[in-house]
Amino acid sequence: MNKVLKILPLALIAASVSFRAAAQEPEPPDIEAIAEQEADRLQSLLELDGGQVFYVDSTLKHDYRAMDDEMKALRESKVSNTSIYIAVQDKWMEAIDQSFRKIFTPDQWDEYLKGGAAKQQKARDKRRAKAEAAEARLRKALE
Repeated sequence: MNKVLKILPLALIAASVSFRAAAQEPEPPDIEAIAEQEADRLQSLLELDGGQVFYVDSTLKHDYRAMDDEMKALRESKVSNTSIYIAVQDKWMEAIDQSFRKIFTPDQWDEYLKGGAAKQQKARDKRRAKAEAAEARLRKALE
């Protein structure tokens, strides 16, 4: 009985640690659901017709999945440089915006930009310019 009383607290601690570890592991995002929610949000914000919603939903599902796959490959390769992850995200968000520009009418595109996309584009452009300037300095230093 004495042994059981000594082992019980250890078992409870071990169980507690494993429950905490399981609770801290993030659930992988449901790319399909995220794409559908964003397509629904854009439909209501921009008053998209059925065909436009189909193309927006298809674009988001494809590009979100491709971005997620690229991010997974980086994680599996143990890449720790956050700027590489940001560059991948920027690349795919830029591709999404280019697709949307073809799908939306000029008025819808303007409304989309006013809804926050212009600010995101400006931030991507700023990061791209900063990276290009750093690359140019590196090339100059190597010459």
